[in-house]
Amino acid sequence: MSETVAVFAGPPPRIRRVAIDRPWTWLAAGWSDLWSEPALSLCFGSLSVLAGWLAVALLLWGDLPYLVLPLSAGFFFIGPFMAVGLYEISRRLEGGLAVDADAMFGAWRRNPDQIALMGLLLLLLHLAWMRVAQLLFAVFGWHTVPSWDRFMDLAWYSARSLPFMAIGITVGAVLAALAFAVGAFSMPYLLDRRQSNLFEAIATSVAAVRLNLRPMLLWAGLIVVLVTMAMVPGLLGLVVVLPVVAHATWHAYRDIVQFGEA
Repeated sequence: MSETVAVFAGPPPRIRRVAIDRPWTWLAAGWSDLWSEPALSLCFGSLSVLAGWLAVALLLWGDLPYLVLPLSAGFFFIGPFMAVGLYEISRRLEGGLAVDADAMFGAWRRNPDQIALMGLLLLLLHLAWMRVAQLLFAVFGWHTVPSWDRFMDLAWYSARSLPFMAIGITVGAVLAALAFAVGAFSMPYLLDRRQSNLFEAIATSVAAVRLNLRPMLLWAGLIVVLVTMAMVPGLLGLVVVLPVVAHATWHAYRDIVQFGEA
């Protein structure tokens, strides 16, 4: 069963409904793509981990430990933008095209302006979440942001810690849900449809999530669990998890978003 989405230009996509257990198929396809091009895929994962280490180090050096957790959420917010090169690897593997480093790192050139705008939108959502993290300290009566030696005590052992964490997690979940609906398939769409625009991509992504709510909830849950577990050993698990999720996302897009005659 499918539905046509009204978009701004070009041939409209049909959104296919899939079974609730379909995300497991996407993960299997993502795992296969990882080992079809292990060097490039693991290179991307390694660079992402190095970037994460650098960002955390800068926050700790600047005595801003309260931003470490919101920063970690960046993998959920801006991950689709970071993964454009991996989508391109999966696209080329699917089409039987040559895969090399230039194709991965230059993938954004297929639709540069619109991919950049989508990345900016996702970045703004992430910055909004980080700003909320700062404002929460003021809302709960901490007139100054705690330094590293006091942060854990205030966040976990203060009388205000439970409502503080509850509200913070709730607000973060709302922003993450918005980012997921907007960004679930926007980047693959912009990469796949070279003449497409930001509005088409967002409309298609939101429609795909809405019409496949249960499988997409499972998919979102799997991403959260996998990425969170990968972060536990000092982010090292992301070397493998990020490429697998990115490749799987391409297959999810191709499974749900279809063009041509029904």
